[in-house]
Amino acid sequence: CHTSRMATPKGKELAQNLPREELTHLILRLLQAWNEPLSHFNQHMEHHQELSDDSLSKAKQISNMVHELKTGVEKSMGIISNSLNGMASSEAAGLSISNEANLMSDSDFIHCFRRDSNKVQSYLRILKCRIMPENSC
Repeated sequence: CHTSRMATPKGKELAQNLPREELTHLILRLLQAWNEPLSHFNQHMEHHQELSDDSLSKAKQISNMVHELKTGVEKSMGIISNSLNGMASSEAAGLSISNEANLMSDSDFIHCFRRDSNKVQSYLRILKCRIMPENSC
C-alpha cells in the first residue's frame, strides 16, 4: 500500500492516546494521500469497456466521498491546515505515490483503500467520543 510508510498508531489504545489535533491531522493526511490515486483509479476504470455504468458511478462516488469527508473533517474540527491544503497529495502524506499506487492491481488497490478507510473510520469514532462523550463510547 502506498500509505504503509505513513506513521499511524498500532491499535486503538495508541490512537486514543494521541492528542485531538494530531489525530485530526493524521485523518487529513490519510484522506489527502488518496486524492491522486483515486483520481487515477477512476480514469483507469473509465477505460474498462466491460464495466457497467453502475461500477463507474460507484468509483466516482468513492472519490467524491473522500473529498467531502476531508472537507467535512477540516470544517467540523475547525482546522484548516494550510500546510496540507497547499500541497500535492504525495507531499502531504510524505510519500512518493505516483508510481506505487498506480502500479497496484485493482484488488490490491481496493484492499489498501479499505484498510485506510477503516483506520479513518476508527480515528473519527475516537474523535467523536472525545467531542461528545455522552454517546457512551
